[in-house]
Amino acid sequence: MEGKIALITGGTRGIGFHIAQELARRGAHVVVTGRDPAHGEEALAQLRKITPKVGFEAGAGGDHAAMTTVVERTVRQAGGLDILVSAGAQGPVGPMLFADMTAEQIEASVQARLFPRIFPVHAALPALRARGAGSVIMVTTDAARHPTPGEAVIGAVGAAIVLMTKALAREFSRWNIRVNAVALTLTSDTPAWDRIFSKPSFENRLFSKALERFPQGRAPTAGEVAQVAAFLASDAASQVTGQTVSVNGGLSFGGW
Repeated sequence: MEGKIALITGGTRGIGFHIAQELARRGAHVVVTGRDPAHGEEALAQLRKITPKVGFEAGAGGDHAAMTTVVERTVRQAGGLDILVSAGAQGPVGPMLFADMTAEQIEASVQARLFPRIFPVHAALPALRARGAGSVIMVTTDAARHPTPGEAVIGAVGAAIVLMTKALAREFSRWNIRVNAVALTLTSDTPAWDRIFSKPSFENRLFSKALERFPQGRAPTAGEVAQVAAFLASDAASQVTGQTVSVNGGLSFGGW
């Protein structure tokens, strides 16, 4: 990935940060975004151990104007944009039975999970088109492909991302821009893992049961997810577009 410029939204922590690390190891110039400048500085300190070609831009993925500014600053400072990874976007409401959710919680969950995923793609498209080629990776959830009690709304938003991956891949092919997604299940080495198992809750019970069912005896790590995302972003996947790859350790199969 020498010479490639990558922007990772939600890249200061969690899955996004692990993807940023992997792209940096492969030689890309990496710019991460996040809402918290303190987390941004922490991420930069770690990324600079890999390469000096790193940057941080503050901005919320769900704010289209902010994402447009982030893209413009990235292009101005790094010289262009080849790869966009749309990650982050933790919802305000975790897994919860649909019947127990309020209307406000449903609305907030959809808005917090959907717009931060697709606004960065829309904002980055002009910069990707200007390069004559590019790669977009969106992070979604396996709840989009396999119905899970307590994740009806989470899965519905994830399914929207799966469908948009296919539709945008078709639309963007005229500009030689590939669009793929990575679907996650319970993943270790992330802040979400620590939150889930820190106290008794519906979410803890749900994922504790899942943890017992992994055929390989453990959940995937964030680093393993990052390897898949990096492959999809790279020229090695030049004939892969419109696909959603589940990194779930064989917990479930099939889906769409």
